[in-house]
Amino acid sequence: MLRQRGFCFQDPRRLQSLSRSSDWANHSAIALHTASSRRPASSRSRASPTTSPSPAQAQHAPARRATLVNGRLASACTTTAPAAASPTPSTTPSVKATATASAGIYMGRRAPPPPFFSHPVTSSKISSQRTSQIARHLSGSPVEPFSSTSSPSSRPLNCPKSPSMASHFNLRKVAAPNTLEHRVYIEKDGIPVSPFHDIPLYANQEQTILNMVVEIPRWTNAKLEISKEELLNPIKQDIKKGKLRYVRNCFPHKGYLWNYGAFPQTWEDPNVVHPETKAKGDNDPLDVCEIGELVGYTGQVKQVKVLGVMALLDEEETDWKVIVIDVNDPLAPKLNDIEDVERHLPGLLRATNEWFRIYKIPDGKPENQFAFTGECKNREYAMDVVRECSEAWERLITGKTPANGVSIANTNVPQSVNRLSPDQLPPLPPHQELPAEKIDSSIDKWFFISGAST
Repeated sequence: MLRQRGFCFQDPRRLQSLSRSSDWANHSAIALHTASSRRPASSRSRASPTTSPSPAQAQHAPARRATLVNGRLASACTTTAPAAASPTPSTTPSVKATATASAGIYMGRRAPPPPFFSHPVTSSKISSQRTSQIARHLSGSPVEPFSSTSSPSSRPLNCPKSPSMASHFNLRKVAAPNTLEHRVYIEKDGIPVSPFHDIPLYANQEQTILNMVVEIPRWTNAKLEISKEELLNPIKQDIKKGKLRYVRNCFPHKGYLWNYGAFPQTWEDPNVVHPETKAKGDNDPLDVCEIGELVGYTGQVKQVKVLGVMALLDEEETDWKVIVIDVNDPLAPKLNDIEDVERHLPGLLRATNEWFRIYKIPDGKPENQFAFTGECKNREYAMDVVRECSEAWERLITGKTPANGVSIANTNVPQSVNRLSPDQLPPLPPHQELPAEKIDSSIDKWFFISGAST
């Protein structure tokens, strides 16, 4: 099919090399040669082998390419500028000449500017920085946004400054995942902390970068969440009717579409009916969907920026879903409000809406509804929601609002009525790095929901 349309793939060895390069990791474009470049020279043109195409032909000849956008190949067509006449005609098109004729295309690849740079840098430098970024992501260390220099003047205006996190958080895992006993505690400087109460909501003084606690990594099914009732609020798997809870796979989705988690020091107050959604809060920390390219892990504390929010109405409760992106993601400088998400990640918001509407249907529950007819509100509205939920948490932690079963024990909140010193904490079980228990194969089943794609 591609050959019929004038495409043919590059040498597989070339693509394999690109997949290991930093350009691939940074959303670089992967271009395809035209089919004509693969045919013998005698069959490429009816003209003499020693004649070059006329300027008029070069001006209107489209240079076809395929770019990798969020894991999908999307073909595109651009019009190249007239090529300069070569002083020495050749029977084989020159790669360098092709690059001259089509600005920005080098050796069969379109070379966009690196995502966080305002000036050229070497690919080896990008590669080493990108490798370090991924390594820090996997280790759980807070990272400074990808930058080419430490000079503040060289930082793009829309790239936020590094969150001032004095030290990173460590995890204490208890029992094996996919068991009733499994818990993930978070520690800072060797002292257990509550992911609900102790981790600051804001990661910088300007309050433009927020901390997010990852509960559920993308593409997984186990319904993990911060335990509101247990001391220090460890992350555990939700239980329904005595069984571990897993979300079902509603075609074409697999597990959660994002790194799903919560904002610390926020609370959706069940005693307050929101004036616009006409529904009370769901008694949980504010839910967050992180849409960056890297898959997170349970207990990870990410630094993110807010892009928008959806208002899910789940069993007559307001259940806000805040859309965010990791500040260290290559796309972060380009995503500053909700319309940017549709521009750079087309289809994601529609899929998000669909996922939340139908994910409970396989369990026999009705389709969820959205306030605002499913509209995703912009960043300004989302930040207002964050501030409202932060104020609600403030009332909870200071005792102005009854806790009603929510554990507000913490180790770092000065104004709290239930702050504990480290020596007041009961001993926690030791850290256990155990393999996950096998889950029932039915969890991998796909459910086909009528009308899900509408």
